[in-house]
Amino acid sequence: MFATSVRRAFSTGSQQTVGFLGIGNMGQSMCKNLIANGFKVQGYDIMEGARDSAAASGVNVVGSVAEAAANADFVVSCLPATAHVQEAMTMKGGVFASARPGTIILDTSTILPGGSLEMGEAARAAGMTFIDTPMSGGVLGARAGTLSFMCGGDAAHVEAGTPVLKGMGKNVFHCGIAGQGLVAKLTNNLILGINMIAVAEALAMGEKMGGDPKVLSDIIAVSTGRCFSVDTYSPIPGYKEGTPACNDYNGGFMVKLITKDMGLAISAAKEGGAISTETQRAFDIYSHMMELGYGDKDFSYVY
Repeated sequence: MFATSVRRAFSTGSQQTVGFLGIGNMGQSMCKNLIANGFKVQGYDIMEGARDSAAASGVNVVGSVAEAAANADFVVSCLPATAHVQEAMTMKGGVFASARPGTIILDTSTILPGGSLEMGEAARAAGMTFIDTPMSGGVLGARAGTLSFMCGGDAAHVEAGTPVLKGMGKNVFHCGIAGQGLVAKLTNNLILGINMIAVAEALAMGEKMGGDPKVLSDIIAVSTGRCFSVDTYSPIPGYKEGTPACNDYNGGFMVKLITKDMGLAISAAKEGGAISTETQRAFDIYSHMMELGYGDKDFSYVY
């Protein structure tokens, strides 16, 4: 978990302060883009390695969540799971105890919509605003500053937070009331998870029948099977420069995270009375990869 305070100078000379919670692969890239876009970033992470890496990349690392969130106009959280967000917000010295009244919290994590709504109620009780703003684009999008943010909450609050989100990404969508940003994110990620398995299965089949997976990928990328898992985030080592597949499937969207997201989608589907048959099948495959000890590998390792 990391907390980041961000200050941006405006033409009037005034500065806004943002607290950004979470600096692994995604968070560090987001911080670097904020810095490149004129923000001053201060960050905290409970993981010493993440703190050291962030400091080496130019982020001013502070000593606690409380120190990062204090005197902030905005707080941005980028954490792995619902429980991590809840802890960062509600613990002693957490955001609700340390940020000033009126702070807008932009949660870019992928968590349960119900958990986000609970945090929204707790934020209101503390005199703050909590908005679900999950993102899509992965590690590559975070590096390039092309992330897409899906926002659920009051339109005025989303508009107020948009300059901060645009400092880390390209697209900002207001999806509706609180929780709807997460609904959009879960629908997107269930497609991503299923697509990666389909791409891996197709390329593996073609390769075992004597085909070249790189040539097959070239064809699929301009044909009706085209998708993000082929033309951008290929599972083929050496095919797309910068992908986790070119780094022994390290440094990407880990299997344990796509498994978590698919599980969240299944839970949300049950709550909404929707069908999630194919999502369940994909979830089972990623869960099996977890059992085999591949949880920290990029999810394209399914290939």
